[in-house]
Amino acid sequence: MSLKNSSTTSDYLNFDSTLNKAIKIIKTDKNFKLGFLIVFGINAGLRISDILELKHEDLQNNSISLVESKTNKKRVIRLNDNIKNAYSLLKERCSENTGYVFTSNQNTVFSSQYVNRKLKEILGSKNLAISTHSLRKTFGRQVWSNNNETDKALLYLSELFNHSSPAITKRYLGIRQEELDDIYMNL
Repeated sequence: MSLKNSSTTSDYLNFDSTLNKAIKIIKTDKNFKLGFLIVFGINAGLRISDILELKHEDLQNNSISLVESKTNKKRVIRLNDNIKNAYSLLKERCSENTGYVFTSNQNTVFSSQYVNRKLKEILGSKNLAISTHSLRKTFGRQVWSNNNETDKALLYLSELFNHSSPAITKRYLGIRQEELDDIYMNL
């Protein structure tokens, strides 16, 4: 939550290095559920409020159907190999594979504040503002990059993110600011 009259933004992360770090966390760290949350977040592009609602049974098929909490819009997420492989690793480490995925040892669902704090610890950098939203932005930047940074990719992302226009998606992903910065650098 941001303070009144202040602007907060989160940075996107390098997709490949974040994915590799998260897989390592799932395999070897006590924060293995957070490792899976990172993999899921950068591969699904959902808001943290929707990620925390995931249940193990949601991940048993090739896709997830949900109604997004913020927009009340229905969305179907296809589970890619990154998510499926990471979930297999998670199941090996979990003693309980029913109910909510992202729970503490006391069986309470993680709060977004807890996840934000842990992400800063795990992925933190002095140069980056890391939050749960960084995962969603990382997804967006990866989709845009994988599609050759085209306007078509922005149009798809705008629809996935439920933005009212590709211009908002551009600003959300920080692309517009990069273009403006390039103007100065190319003089």
